[in-house]
Amino acid sequence: MVGILFVACCGRIRYTADTNVKLIIRVMWVESMMRFASLKAIGFVFSLILGVLVLQPGQAQAKYASLILDADSGRILHAVNADTRNYPASLTKMMTLYMIFSALDRHEISMHTQWMVSRRAARQPSSKLGLRSGTKIAVRDVISALITKSANDVATMVGESLAKSERAFALAMTAQARKLGMSRTTFRNASGLPHRGQLSTAYDMAILARALIRDFPQYYGKFSMAKFEYKGKTHKNHNKLLKTYKGTDGIKTGYIRASGFNLVASVVRDGTRLIGVVFGGDSSSKRNAHMMSLLDKGFGILMAEKAPTKQDKTGKTAKTVVAAAGIPDLKEPLSNHNIPRKYSWGIQVGAYTKESQAAEVAHEVSAIVPLLLNTGFVTVVPLVKKNGRILYRSRLHRIPKKQAYKACRILKTRRINCLVVRLPVSQQVAQARIN
Repeated sequence: MVGILFVACCGRIRYTADTNVKLIIRVMWVESMMRFASLKAIGFVFSLILGVLVLQPGQAQAKYASLILDADSGRILHAVNADTRNYPASLTKMMTLYMIFSALDRHEISMHTQWMVSRRAARQPSSKLGLRSGTKIAVRDVISALITKSANDVATMVGESLAKSERAFALAMTAQARKLGMSRTTFRNASGLPHRGQLSTAYDMAILARALIRDFPQYYGKFSMAKFEYKGKTHKNHNKLLKTYKGTDGIKTGYIRASGFNLVASVVRDGTRLIGVVFGGDSSSKRNAHMMSLLDKGFGILMAEKAPTKQDKTGKTAKTVVAAAGIPDLKEPLSNHNIPRKYSWGIQVGAYTKESQAAEVAHEVSAIVPLLLNTGFVTVVPLVKKNGRILYRSRLHRIPKKQAYKACRILKTRRINCLVVRLPVSQQVAQARIN
């Protein structure tokens, strides 16, 4: 009878009625453990595959994007992946602040209004002010905490105070974004904490920064505060450009693991304001250095426009379309490497019948090998043929010689025409002038 039971449980074991029962039990135990281990291994592999599949669809990754905007004219001086949707992280709080300023302007609240902290707000992860559930905080301190400390508990409390819930507040934020022209932005919370549906672009964040400066000049100055003291603790502003880059007067940093290090900066020099946006930095220091480099090039373009220039052989001047950019492995700000010499190197990636096509190709190329082309700027140079036909040469200027040759080698492997060119710096400055 015992033998029959063992056969029913373990069909692989063959034995006679004389087989030792203890031996059979041992064999059964070993087989059972092997089957259990196999099931665990299969389950682990299945879970791993499922995790990868769940994480992939529809989620933004830490993609690089950048933009430099002339705040007065709205003209874009530089753009790379400017319409790519990424996680804004704490740049979200710029819209949270916009909503607060709007409520102040409508006299719905005042700087002295006290808001109650909920349990949900108090539970939010860092960065936070450490508010306790049931306590109150004045709106003036709320604004300072969002700008300097980038406090998530405060942001959640704002959403719950200005709307029925943070979810309802996020819907209102998105609606306001549409009114401002931020067509590719969706908010899901007031803080910027991770949510796969919370997405924006470099271009949209530049629009938001410009709107804050334009619509609330009476409040915008608060973005330049270096520190904020609350209940005996001093909270320093995360935007280090306020101290390290001349003319910076705002506006906001942001970071979550999925976004990388983000920054929106506003800088005023000689009466000209530029707004810079960087998404997806590898670290705060590299992001800051890269932002300074892009702003340097932006102001350089505007200065070149004001300087007297010579016309080229065609009788026309070239148009600077967009500065090439990427995130290099920076050891120091790129502005230290941009000292003009007698000659400068660059690359030409084709000649086209349409100026817009030449600009588009150069822009695409700058995004293919950004680490090699980050010091350059894109120009479209007209060339008049003997038959009167005009071709527009697509170029990236002011690139170190070795990087120019290396970039061409890489581009040629991708079947993209590329020619290394050398021009006098004076001629490049002339070509950088915009009519």
